[in-house]
Amino acid sequence: MPKFKTAVFGAGFVGRVHIEALRRLGTVDVTAVVAVPADLAARLAAELHIPRSDADYRKILEDKSIDAVHVCTPNAYHFPIAKDALQAGKHVLCEKPLALSTQQAREMTDLAKSSKLRNCTSHNLRYYPMVQHMRRMREAGDLGEILVVQGTYSQDWLLYDTDWNWRIDSKDNGPSRCMADIGSHFCDMAEHVTGLRITSLCADLQTFHKTRKQPKGPIETFAGKTLRPEDYTEVPIDTEDFGAVLFRMGDRTRGAFTASQVSSGCKNKLSIEIYGSKSGVAWNQERPDELWIGHRNSPNSVIIKDPSLLKEGARSYADLPGGHSEGYDDTFKQVFRRFYGSIEDPSAQPEYPQFADGLRQLTILEAELDSSRKRAWVDVG
Repeated sequence: MPKFKTAVFGAGFVGRVHIEALRRLGTVDVTAVVAVPADLAARLAAELHIPRSDADYRKILEDKSIDAVHVCTPNAYHFPIAKDALQAGKHVLCEKPLALSTQQAREMTDLAKSSKLRNCTSHNLRYYPMVQHMRRMREAGDLGEILVVQGTYSQDWLLYDTDWNWRIDSKDNGPSRCMADIGSHFCDMAEHVTGLRITSLCADLQTFHKTRKQPKGPIETFAGKTLRPEDYTEVPIDTEDFGAVLFRMGDRTRGAFTASQVSSGCKNKLSIEIYGSKSGVAWNQERPDELWIGHRNSPNSVIIKDPSLLKEGARSYADLPGGHSEGYDDTFKQVFRRFYGSIEDPSAQPEYPQFADGLRQLTILEAELDSSRKRAWVDVG
């Protein structure tokens, strides 16, 4: 029998991903789903055979049998829902960005700490096996001193002014879109793999579409490419489509990255390159099982994911043998497995990003917004 009962708040793209990943664990029973309007929640519950649905998450929090909740709603609702869930005694896993501001995120972090409840920010992209292998290479000294970190997180799903998603609306999404949604993943991965912190940065953000055509009816993430003129309303846009960031990691390490939702042909391209004094590594999310390793005085190599050939600390992040691909959905499974494992064992040290990590990425995000406004370098707190 499953050891834990959980509820998923949110019935969009990522809510479905969470439900499917949770069911793969074998230890968690998804007993409720929440979405607005109520018929959306009911349809998803019926489709996925979830026994309970509601439009009011507070009613679900009253159920004492539920151990944990997953917050997969639009960003504006992360803070109030997570706060109420913690106060109701539930362990909380929240999608990123954790909140709309560092002030909200700090309150969430402090509340989670004082309540002694498990808390997780879903920076799941750390958990590709080859990303963990890069991290273990750095820990083993294979890369030497880290000198340069660079890359991009590029997508094209908002290339046209007819492309629409709730993230475009700052009322639901917050003051940043591209940098909060995908730029935060790059920064989290850069810090996680290198073990270094971004200490200062200079950012330039750009909104290419000053107005967009909003559909008159609801559409799901990555959908809605075939609308007709009578199906939408033109609205002004105040969130960015693109950002470029120069950054420093302490006195010597330097880096640069871009984040874009308007890059033709890039579907989900998180590409990171890390160059040290001994060797370099490069990884691309669109080819997740491959890792390029570069050398100065010997041939470069491309290795393919095979748990038997990974660094020992990275092996547990790969469940399938070599030649069997593990991708985006598997990263959620790896995070959730560790999250619920820590609930089962109160003495276990968390092996996943916590609310404090979500606060960290919001601190970087606010520095990026400040830098772009000032057209200047800004220190990261």
